[in-house]
Amino acid sequence: MNFRSIAVECFGPVRRISHNRPDFRNAESRELLDELDQSISRAVEDDTVRVIILAGKGDHFSAGHDLKEAQRERSGFSVEQRWMYEEKHYFEYCRRILNAPKPVIAQVQGACIAGGFMVANMCDIIIASEDAFFADPVVHTLGAAAVEVLVHPWVLGQRKARELLYTGGRLSSADAERLGMVNRVVPREELEATTLAMAEKIAEAPPFALRVLKRSLNRTLDAQGFGVALAAHFDTHQLSHLSEAFQSARSAGLAEAIKKS
Repeated sequence: MNFRSIAVECFGPVRRISHNRPDFRNAESRELLDELDQSISRAVEDDTVRVIILAGKGDHFSAGHDLKEAQRERSGFSVEQRWMYEEKHYFEYCRRILNAPKPVIAQVQGACIAGGFMVANMCDIIIASEDAFFADPVVHTLGAAAVEVLVHPWVLGQRKARELLYTGGRLSSADAERLGMVNRVVPREELEATTLAMAEKIAEAPPFALRVLKRSLNRTLDAQGFGVALAAHFDTHQLSHLSEAFQSARSAGLAEAIKKS
């Protein structure tokens, strides 16, 4: 299948799937998210693929949701329409990355913001370049209660997650590594090679052993309440769309939120 908003590359047992809208900082349009989900499903079903890499072409991993498209196509959505759209394209698509039965590695450079933050943090491992940064500014820019998938306290710890979300600030790749969210930080010119080398090393393990190990690790998270917490926040996020702050931001035009982020 020919994709327009992602790029798919094969390296033996490793498949790299990249956001491919570099002129738009790899903002995640509806088409991109649909293609990303389809390509991950195909990689999962392909027995020749043992490890999946999620990446971004150009200078950035992803600047997050395509807010210009959202303003143009979904500003008039009802509560029910918005709920169903976001449940499918943001919540369920992210959960499918998390629950993919094969290891998934995020290869992150430049901006990894909001929706991009969600996608990267659904992966098993994150390798980032020295210039990468992570942010979820939507409390400040949109008046929304963070993004749809509140993974932040699980990957950063409560204190740092609160600071990042309350201030709308940025987290450097070095700080993200120190906090345990990122596995490894490398110079930009070494990012692709380092990520591919790790993927190839993981691919040497028996696929069934990796599959059941990942299932056990995910069940450990769910035993701690991970799945319930994510679902509960999604409902809260939907409620925040009805706030005066969000309505004001939408009326002013979501393009203004892009400038702030």
